[in-house]
Order: sequence, then structure tokens, then C-alpha cells
Amino acid sequence: MGLWALLKKGNTSSLMAALGNTAVAAAKGVAAALSGSGAMFASAMHSVADAINQGFVFAGSVLAEKQPTRRFPTGFGRVINLFCMVAVMVVSFMAYETILEGFHLLAHPAQASNFWLNFAILLVAILIDGAILWKAMKEIVREARVEAKGLAVIPAAFRNVGRSAPPTRLVFYEDIVATLGAALALIAVIITQLSDFKMLDGIATILIGCLMVGVAFKVGYDNMVGLIGVAAPKDVEDRVAGLLLADPDVRDINQLRILQEGRTYHVDGYVELRVGLTLADADDIKFRLKAMLLGDPDITDVTLGILEDNGVRDWRPELTP
Repeated sequence: MGLWALLKKGNTSSLMAALGNTAVAAAKGVAAALSGSGAMFASAMHSVADAINQGFVFAGSVLAEKQPTRRFPTGFGRVINLFCMVAVMVVSFMAYETILEGFHLLAHPAQASNFWLNFAILLVAILIDGAILWKAMKEIVREARVEAKGLAVIPAAFRNVGRSAPPTRLVFYEDIVATLGAALALIAVIITQLSDFKMLDGIATILIGCLMVGVAFKVGYDNMVGLIGVAAPKDVEDRVAGLLLADPDVRDINQLRILQEGRTYHVDGYVELRVGLTLADADDIKFRLKAMLLGDPDITDVTLGILEDNGVRDWRPELTP
């Protein structure tokens, strides 16, 4: 597969987020330098972290689409988890610097200037981060194959975020914090302008840093689990089992294991076929079942074994975790 074909398969949410946050970070950085606002500095640091992370994640999502090779027969799906772990380290470093700046501002409150510049840039940042977050929500719904339109996308995204691809999850979590962080910075800028409570600038900076720490832990945990190897969601298992059992020659499923690799699944199992088939017929059925499962765009690898029906019901989905 050529480079352009791989790029087209990359995660679009992370690419859009990287481009959007690069522009937002540059604008916030200029405003922070001109105004001296700690909250604006914290928000700028968060946008810088987001832009770097999401650029890393897009690159990882492109590499994860590479076809399996003789050396790597199960493909490169978990590469994206490695890139997300690098992103976690970047967020953690930026969070540390942000919290440090917050404590500095508590000890030495500063009078921020250029109120209208800060106000306008933070308002635009909220709109841009909100648009990226909305895009990520729609991507989650699409990847989870859930029917939702309009505002129903919001609860559907929160319910199904665990079923989305790692880069989509990262964009979702980071832009929740980015939007909240920009809103918090905007509140701090307004209150410090209208009152003498200058310590709020430092408090808001520390809170934004803590939100970044929360994202780092959440994304880090999700990707650590992905690197170890995690079972597919129950509804994916039920869908695969339903496809297998719908075949007229399949009597039962003896074993079924489905692992999530990045945004795709690897199926490994044994099916029990009706009694009396020749080896040649059974082999044809196995290849037919494999081709059927690989027709699902979410399934990239299938290994099936065949057994003769033992007359005992082995597949009982209600007992699976």
C-alpha cells in the first residue's frame, strides 16, 4: 500500500485536531506573551500539547494501517497505542509546567492586560475546540456503528467511546479538557479584569493543569490495556457469533476469542459443523466462513478451526464475561 493510500486511511479526527490546535496555540501564545495572563498561558500550553499529541497520533494511525508482513503477521494495529503513550508523556510534561506556573502566579499575582485580545482569542478557541470535539463525537458514533443524529450524538459518544479507535478516544478526551480549559481561562480573564481577585488567575492555571493530568492518566490507562491485548466488546462478539451460527452447516461454536487491535479485531475460534461432511466439504465451509467474516471492515484477521458436532451445546453467550 502506497504512502498516499495510507495517509487517506489515517484518523481524520486527529489530523483536524492537530491543525486546529496548532492555529489556536499560536494565537494563545501571542496573547499570553502580550497580556501576561497566567490562565491564557496555561490554555496555550494545553493547546501546544494537544497539537503535538494529535500530530503524533495521526502519524501512528497511518502506520497502524500497514498491511501484515511475514515478520509481523498480525499487522500493526497496536502501533497506535505506542504513539498514544508518547502523547501521554507530552501531556504530562506540559501539565507539570502549567501547574508550576499556577503556583508561581499564586505567590506573585500579575495584572493581565489586553483584555479584549484575550477575550476574543479564548472565545474563538472555545468554538474551534468545540467543533473538533463534535467531529470526534460523530467519529465515535460512526466507528461504534451506532445510529444517532443531532444532539443524540452527545450521549451516544459518551456511552460508546470505549469502542472507538485509540486516536479518536484521545482526541475526544483531550478536546473535552481543551474546551473546558478555554472556558475556565475565559472566566478567569473576565473576573480578574472586573475585580481585584487576581489569585484566580493562578487558581485557573492550576485547575487546567490538573485537567491535563486527568487526561494523561485516562489515555495512558486505555493504551496500556490496548498494548497488553484487550477482548472485543460484548456486542462485537455477539455479532461475530451470530454470523457464524447463521451458516446452515454450523451447529455450534466450540471456542471464540476476539482481540481488539487498534480499531480492528482479530478473530480466533473453533466451530462445530454438522455430522457426515467429508474433509474437503468441511474445508470449503471453513474458507467460506473466513471470507464472510473478513467481509466485515472491522475484522482484519480470522483463524478458524473445524470440529465435528459433539452434540453438546458449547456456545452459551450469557456466560461469557
